[in-house]
Amino acid sequence: MTEQNTRLGIILMLIATVVFAVQDMLSRHLAGNYNVIMVVMVRYWFFAAFVIVVAGRKAGGLRAAVKTAHPVLQPFRGVLLAVEICVLVVGFVMLGLVEAHAIFACYPLLVAALSGPVLGESVGWRRWAAIGVGFIGVLIILQPGFRVFSPWALVSLTAAFMFALYALLTRYVGLRDSAAVSFFWTGTAGAVAMTLAGIWFWEPMSSPDWGWMALLCVTGALGHYLLIRVFEVAEASAVQPFAYFQLVFGAMGGMIVFGETLRPNVALGAAVVIGAGLFTLWRQRVKG
Repeated sequence: MTEQNTRLGIILMLIATVVFAVQDMLSRHLAGNYNVIMVVMVRYWFFAAFVIVVAGRKAGGLRAAVKTAHPVLQPFRGVLLAVEICVLVVGFVMLGLVEAHAIFACYPLLVAALSGPVLGESVGWRRWAAIGVGFIGVLIILQPGFRVFSPWALVSLTAAFMFALYALLTRYVGLRDSAAVSFFWTGTAGAVAMTLAGIWFWEPMSSPDWGWMALLCVTGALGHYLLIRVFEVAEASAVQPFAYFQLVFGAMGGMIVFGETLRPNVALGAAVVIGAGLFTLWRQRVKG
């Protein structure tokens, strides 16, 4: 791996975090005016079309993309991610981007904690200590006992747990399936599930909001394309820490566009969570 490729990977990852932050702002706006399931459904239609086009351009085409060693687990992963996105978007609407992102940032800690029981990986005492410190950071954000606890905070925490499980299952199926196969099933299974659920919640949208919806679809596809390019040119362990910048850009969007405020406890808690998460990523790289 050349230094230039690592640098390019970092640049692409930073651009991807900006794109995903814009996507989160669009999701919050649309889900604040329309049913969340319908918004995610339309987004998945475009995403499914994108993954089908990508699969068709790969060696073996769609036939190779469909063929999986995990015919049950791959569709389950796709549905799990779609549901997780719905839950996370609800958190954006009810909590705001700042607090929802701050809580969701704990998902790498959940990945580390669940990698033992789910994948049978060894988690040493240093990473367990970092996981414990990270969840102290979550408690600092939530402030249980110091103010009226918002049950909506559990929504973002649930989304983090679901995404951590999705990440672990992705690693598991990746032992036998290629990344192209997993990507295909992520988009298509999620689109089918969201269509079956979302078609019952259809409601008319205004012309301007259809424009925002189109931009949401484009940012979703662009963000995933950038991630594909990131992992093509750089090692995941080298670029993954920079994914935390999505929290920074998302919080900036929440404050600038939606007038949200960054409370001191949220800033402190998020810093603790990110620090613990970066330590677990570093330990995983050292052990690898």
